[in-house]
Amino acid sequence: MTKQPNYRKTLIACYLGFITQAISANFAPLLFLTFKNTYGIQLEKIAMIPMVFYLTQLIIDFAATKFVDRIGYRICVVISQVVSAAGLVLLAFLPMLLPSPFIGILIAVVFYAMGSGLVEVLVSPIVEACPFENKEGMMSLLHSFYCWGAVGVILGSTLFFAVFGVNNWQILTLIWALVPLYNAVNFITCPIERLVEDGQGMRVSSLVRLPLFWLLILLMVCSGASEASMAQWASAFTESAMGVSKTIGDLAGPCLFAALMGISRVFYSKMSEKLDLMKTMLGCGGLCVCCYLLASLSSSPIIGLAGCALCGVSVGIMWPGSISISSQKCPTGGTAMFAFLALAGDVGGTVGPSMVGLFSGMADGNLKVGLLAAAIFPVVLIIGLAILKKQVKWLANDSAN
Repeated sequence: MTKQPNYRKTLIACYLGFITQAISANFAPLLFLTFKNTYGIQLEKIAMIPMVFYLTQLIIDFAATKFVDRIGYRICVVISQVVSAAGLVLLAFLPMLLPSPFIGILIAVVFYAMGSGLVEVLVSPIVEACPFENKEGMMSLLHSFYCWGAVGVILGSTLFFAVFGVNNWQILTLIWALVPLYNAVNFITCPIERLVEDGQGMRVSSLVRLPLFWLLILLMVCSGASEASMAQWASAFTESAMGVSKTIGDLAGPCLFAALMGISRVFYSKMSEKLDLMKTMLGCGGLCVCCYLLASLSSSPIIGLAGCALCGVSVGIMWPGSISISSQKCPTGGTAMFAFLALAGDVGGTVGPSMVGLFSGMADGNLKVGLLAAAIFPVVLIIGLAILKKQVKWLANDSAN
């Protein structure tokens, strides 16, 4: 009797892959003031760290359209874990070894951002290719692990710093590096299937000529922007609105936001067979608009914080839901489509928070004005979903061309 592949092992590896991405994206920002105080790095320079991280991710997302299918999923996803671990290890040592600590930090960031970008491109199609039932629910549950990873990094790091002191951050960095290092072994040994057979996936040139593809890209841009605009400004919003310390702001802002986003993804994964994905996405888009309006227009700090927190619920299904819709509407899109979707999500995740900062700066630092401007993203998402739901004929061009 032929032994059946253990796809549950693949699923666990993919879960840990998103936890690795959460470590990469959320750990260094907790150390920004420590970098300033320890190495004397100016805040203007420290602001470049997240920019370099997301720019590297964008480059990897785009480059993946060219090399992933040639090299293969397994080699690429193992590399993603190895370079993520290497980046975290370098973060612990390079700032002390190089004449410029800031250059050392940036080198480390580039390494683990490369790993993060590969995770974003590869993990979703790996799960999509597994012979699971209820793919929509699986995709939602998969993406919830980024949320749990973010919560775990914030809570775990806060606890570590409280017990052992922030001066021992290098030790914690090495501890976090064990996660991708262990997971590299998982990806080496787990079964991995291809999303489409060799030669059957659409070429990039065919994808970009498909009107449907650009609507799917728009959904991903708006999903990424709706999520990141609130997530990246949640701590600052909580601090300014509630008048609390940064520690409380981190816990009540981004940590609560991530927890509620994760809960909404788990809930949808359990209920997905009973819920229509398109209708659920439309409902979440409407709730997201309401949350941004609550946060930006309410004079009550408590109501504003509620809007910020509930926004996590509303955006939870957007990113994985957009991926599931793309898989349904364009089943031969292949790796290239998933890479472009990841790229579009990262573009939204970069543009959204930047727009919040820009409009807030134009309003003399009034963060509520920036959040009000960001409400445009869930509005556009709703419009895009409405167009897609109507199945307009010009969107239904033969995807096999």
